[in-house]
Amino acid sequence: MQDTNSVRNLTLDLLQRACRKLRLPPKASSGLYPIKHFSCELVKKCNFELTMKANIVSNELIDRLPPHLKQYIRPQDYKRYTPIDQAVWRFVMRKNVDYLSRVAHESYSEGLKKTGISINEIPSMYGMNRILKEIGWAAVAVDGFIPPNAFMEFQAYKVLVIASDIRQLENIEYTPAPDIIHEGAGHAPIIASPDYAEYLRRFGEVGAKAISSAHDINMYEAVRELSILKEAKGISIAEIDVVEKKVKKLQRKKVKASEISLIRNLHWWTVEYGLVGTVTEPKIYGAGLLSSIGESTWCMKDEVKKIPYSIDAAYQDFDITKPQPQLYVTPDFAYLQEVLEEFANTMAVRKGGWRGLKKLIKSKQLGTLELSTGLQISGHFTRMIQNEDKEVVFFETEGETALSYREKEVIGHGVSRHKNGFRSPLGKLKGINLSIENMGPRDLQAYNFYDGKQIAFEFESGIIVEGLNVTGIRNLRGELMLIQFSNCTVTYKDEVLFTPEMGDFDMAVGKEIVSAFAGAADYYSFDLTNQVSATETIKVELSSKETALNLMYQEVSRIRNINKAIEENSEECKRLMAIFKTVLENHSEDWLLALEIYELTAANRVLNFLNHFKQEHPKVGHLIEGGLALIEKEHLKQLE
Repeated sequence: MQDTNSVRNLTLDLLQRACRKLRLPPKASSGLYPIKHFSCELVKKCNFELTMKANIVSNELIDRLPPHLKQYIRPQDYKRYTPIDQAVWRFVMRKNVDYLSRVAHESYSEGLKKTGISINEIPSMYGMNRILKEIGWAAVAVDGFIPPNAFMEFQAYKVLVIASDIRQLENIEYTPAPDIIHEGAGHAPIIASPDYAEYLRRFGEVGAKAISSAHDINMYEAVRELSILKEAKGISIAEIDVVEKKVKKLQRKKVKASEISLIRNLHWWTVEYGLVGTVTEPKIYGAGLLSSIGESTWCMKDEVKKIPYSIDAAYQDFDITKPQPQLYVTPDFAYLQEVLEEFANTMAVRKGGWRGLKKLIKSKQLGTLELSTGLQISGHFTRMIQNEDKEVVFFETEGETALSYREKEVIGHGVSRHKNGFRSPLGKLKGINLSIENMGPRDLQAYNFYDGKQIAFEFESGIIVEGLNVTGIRNLRGELMLIQFSNCTVTYKDEVLFTPEMGDFDMAVGKEIVSAFAGAADYYSFDLTNQVSATETIKVELSSKETALNLMYQEVSRIRNINKAIEENSEECKRLMAIFKTVLENHSEDWLLALEIYELTAANRVLNFLNHFKQEHPKVGHLIEGGLALIEKEHLKQLE
């Protein structure tokens, strides 16, 4: 036990180390800055002697990412993790590994080793990438939530998206914001299972094509803002309430579920909150459960309904801010793929037709149509004309549009040529049993389709095209997929759809729409590097009091790392008890540091404080109880 002077000397010693690290000039004869003078600069510049444990190793999968995905990547900035952050990671991981070894899918424990996830330290992106490379994956850091399509497209490229922030101690059980515990300790380990890793990749391919709605975009921005505010320090309840009401208002809005909202549900009930096995004996594999010490226990209780997994999960909404009242159980990872393919068969990417085009028009987002010839038109679709059978006979885009074939832009048909949109009739010609795409050279000649010749023809829909046939472009099967006309007029009933004053008329050839999906066929056709949300996560600098507390966490960690056993009345024990005295005097609301000190000292005084804290703060009582039980368990192992 140390007196007040000893405690003061300890605090000054810790601060003096920080001064030396910052190379600050001495203040006063003591050579120290008074604690009240420590500003946020201490936090900015002092890295608390934490260094990345892994070499910087590149992963070629990241290099292959297109620019529109690379824009979301952010530096991990490992130095921003404070000793308290490291302690939060260590507490959650120790609790999870101990508990999840009994209830998680077998891939979890193996995956922790294969992916280089440490129990004691927050992983660095560089270290993870060095090891993930061996199983064909990579990881990148991002700033909180990113749009669902982008998130899934990263998966398609076999890249894990990891929000590099970490939850506050106050949210140690569950955070509404994505963080490195959820992403790094939840998503990364389970991909050690080849079947699951392939499901994740395939899900990314399908999900990236899902068409969203304007409502989805608004919902994404609102949920992102709410998650940021709930996880940030110093945000008032009133500020949170304003955004929470906005989210609830959007949730209550009656809108038809879009493809992205449905597939996001499937993602939630599998990748995030999935169980595997049987409804009576399930195992955890969802990252949201694997990373939450609260929900991983709650989900196994009878109060949580267990439902056999099926495509019905796509129509079950969820609330990200609350524990889930029901969960879905898949018999194995291979079955996940079956359901995914079943759902994909309902999507416009496979069904095409007028419904697919209608989804693109309603989304108001960049999308692509693929015609029966393979020609792909990417742009913002604004209009379609249908015949009496609802078949699309004409479509139109607005603004920059690009034409592609097999995901590669057709030479000369990028946004510079089609900067004012693209429009074209579809279908068969009137009185002719063949569609243009099925006409051979003799058929084309018979119907006067000669380069350099004036031509007029009418579609079954009544759309008439008159102009000078300039040239055509064929696909790999030799079929015409695009015809260029000059001095061209296109009419439909009493409406003029195109005039010579609008320039050359490029007519898409195809009798039907075979696919419609979100995004561009060739992403390099468009500048998509301005899609990042304007709402950024809030970085709050620590106060001098919080800085002092972090320095004590750092010291406890240092002692633990160099001492396997702390002898009673040793200098290390006295130092730890001095820190504990400071905690009682200045940081009595902090329980995690006391728990770490008890782990090293087994001091009754610290145990009494923790037991008293449990009674006074029942919301965290079970966390302290669990921490004490884990310490006791590890102590008994050491005695064996």
